[in-house]
Amino acid sequence: MTQTTDLRGVVPERDARSGPGGLTLGLLLLGQFMAILDVNIVNVALPTMRADLHASGAGLQLIVAGYTITYAVLLITGARLGDIAGHRRTYHAGLAAFTVLSLACGLAPSTWPLVGFRFLQGAGAALMTPQVMSMIQRNFAGAARARALGLYSAVIAGGVVVGQAAGGLLVSADLFGAGWRTVFLVNVPIGAVLLVAGPRLLPRDGGARGGDLDVPGLLTLSPAVLLFVVPLILGHELGWPLWGWFSLAASAAFLAAFVAVERGAAARGGRPLISPRVLRAPRLLPACGALMLAPGTWGAFLFTTTLHLQGDLRMSPLRSGLAFVPCVAAFALVGLNWQRLPARWHRRVIPVGFAIAAAGYLCVGPLAGGGVAYELLTAVIGFGLGVMSIIMTAGLEHVPAADAADASGLLLTLMQISQVIGIATIGTLFLTAAESSGSTRHAEYATGWALGAVALAGTAFTVLLARNRAGARDA
Repeated sequence: MTQTTDLRGVVPERDARSGPGGLTLGLLLLGQFMAILDVNIVNVALPTMRADLHASGAGLQLIVAGYTITYAVLLITGARLGDIAGHRRTYHAGLAAFTVLSLACGLAPSTWPLVGFRFLQGAGAALMTPQVMSMIQRNFAGAARARALGLYSAVIAGGVVVGQAAGGLLVSADLFGAGWRTVFLVNVPIGAVLLVAGPRLLPRDGGARGGDLDVPGLLTLSPAVLLFVVPLILGHELGWPLWGWFSLAASAAFLAAFVAVERGAAARGGRPLISPRVLRAPRLLPACGALMLAPGTWGAFLFTTTLHLQGDLRMSPLRSGLAFVPCVAAFALVGLNWQRLPARWHRRVIPVGFAIAAAGYLCVGPLAGGGVAYELLTAVIGFGLGVMSIIMTAGLEHVPAADAADASGLLLTLMQISQVIGIATIGTLFLTAAESSGSTRHAEYATGWALGAVALAGTAFTVLLARNRAGARDA
């Protein structure tokens, strides 16, 4: 008997309540967690790195940014490689590279080798992480997939926060006198365990699709993303130099070239990096629009609030990381339980979540004095943005399993770029206001208004997502 589910593009005979198992999902999500963790875990170790390595300001910026740059640039390529070589095999290859390069980072003798290892570590993460969403999409169905995507969203949201707290804890503990090196070396035993367990737990691919990598698409998309994210990441610290604006203009030119190349590949019957068939999937484009905005507000909120907690509120790195626990808990509460609501409410609660987050952001300035009210406010914001897992589920609902890699690479890239844009723009607004006023609390007012405005803009996409119907099928 064919099993009916509210999600499409999966093996139809799979029970909608089942999946490969909790251990399999845990293994996938732990790999994703390590990759997200390494985006922020380094931040609190920078003062000790500067002292130990005698690193320059530019060197420290590249230690942080190098990982994010290659991670963002290569995500779509990593997704396609998984589709060609097999998601299981590619996940293990990326995990092995990430683990070995974490060891190399921890043993780096000086600044510039560490910078190089961080760039390569980001490439390993970009090879590994797209396979997580692809394997969830291919191997989990119905309620099991919805729960898996909820956990996936919670891991992405929580990894950034845990990175802040774990970095502070590891540096403060100074295990074996290793100091800052432990923020990298902590990945090594975890990665080793996953490499041993992976071949036993991860489901085998049903057969890789093979085909070509679409080199012309890769050679136009990668520079487009690279030229876009580099000036945004380094712009504020370098005073927004002229080369950054030229870089952004060149990015737009490469993006136009990429669109032309992809259209040509599709017209010739080839397989472009981003297939037009994927973009035509019902609800995917509204989901992309929402995911271009929501993660940006989340990343900017975590970035600016961390600076405020460690600024005017004078919290330690560890304590400031722990201050986000209510926020992440509320995010996870929504992400893991929304499927308990009646099916007709699922997409309708997405605009409500964005509106709640926008209202919370508008209160950031008035409540920036700290205390219980401020902690509750972070929980309200996390509760509102918890609908991101619903957005991902709705966006992927009608993507065929054969296109799971393309869709996952696209969504992950958009989410990563969204965070870069959010931190670069709203983060710059916060830093400028804090520098001019001498108070991070004062800067929270302008920041809250900006975050609220972006969240309200995102509501327009969520309304489209809530109203969009996939032909006769409506969840």
